[in-house]
This record gives sequence, C-alpha cells and structure tokens, in this order.
Amino acid sequence: MESFANVSNLYQVAEIQLIYKTNVQASQRPKIASSKDAYNVLMQSWNPDRLEFIEEFKILLLNNASRVLGIFEVSKGGISGASADVRIVFAAALKANATGIILAHNHPSGQLVPSDADKYITENMRKAGEVLNIRVLDHLIVTAEGFYSFSNDGCI
Repeated sequence: MESFANVSNLYQVAEIQLIYKTNVQASQRPKIASSKDAYNVLMQSWNPDRLEFIEEFKILLLNNASRVLGIFEVSKGGISGASADVRIVFAAALKANATGIILAHNHPSGQLVPSDADKYITENMRKAGEVLNIRVLDHLIVTAEGFYSFSNDGCI
C-alpha cells in the first residue's frame, strides 16, 4: 500500500490559474499614443534614487486600445546591465492579456545610445512577440534627462 501512495504522489501537479485583476477602469488607464507618453508613464514608476545607480528593465503592458494594463519590473542589475529573460517578459504579457508591450531600461551612465546588447534584446523580443501575436511596439532607454526610442529611430 505504501508504494501506491508514493507512486500517486509522483502524479500530483500544481494547479495553474490564469487571471488578471485590476482595480482601474479601462477608461481611467493612461493611453499611449507616442514614445513620449510611454516615457512619462514609465518615469512615474521609476525610483529616481536608482535611475542613475543601477540598471533596471521594465515592460509597459498595453491592450488593443493602447491603454496601460500595467508595468512589470523584469529585473534589476548592476551598473552596466540588467538581464531581460524573454520567457519572463512574455509570461507577464500573457498573464495580463496584453496585445502590445513597450520594453524599457535605464542607462545609469546617462548615455542614450543603444548598445549591441540592447539591439540584440530588442530583436529577440520582437521575434518572440511575433510568434505569440504580441507586438513589441518600442524599446525605450531612459535617463533622468530624457529617452531614446527604438521606434522613433526606425529600429523596430
């Protein structure tokens, strides 16, 4: 009898729930019509004490009407980098039922020039989004003094 109990425990799995909860009415969510709009919304969520200290990677989750569903902090890094795992990014997007995302990270150095790693991550995310039918609309590099937009520069 004991071996049957051990075997049955092998087949127990975690229950997966797909839910999205919000306390904000759709009409009250910020609408993103430009990269400047995205920058303004993102900067409200960024801790100004860390902006020039450590690199952070976030995503802005959008619905079909370009309204903000939420902001998800993907990772925090060091002075010269923060990882952006494509699986984590799209797990958040899928859970929020987002149809579009805007990638964003800060450069503590204040430089608004994308690195080769920034370009690689952007392209990787764009390809993954294509498969999942979730548009990667932009990738912003943010600093205390402004931002760089991959979309505005024709790089996405």
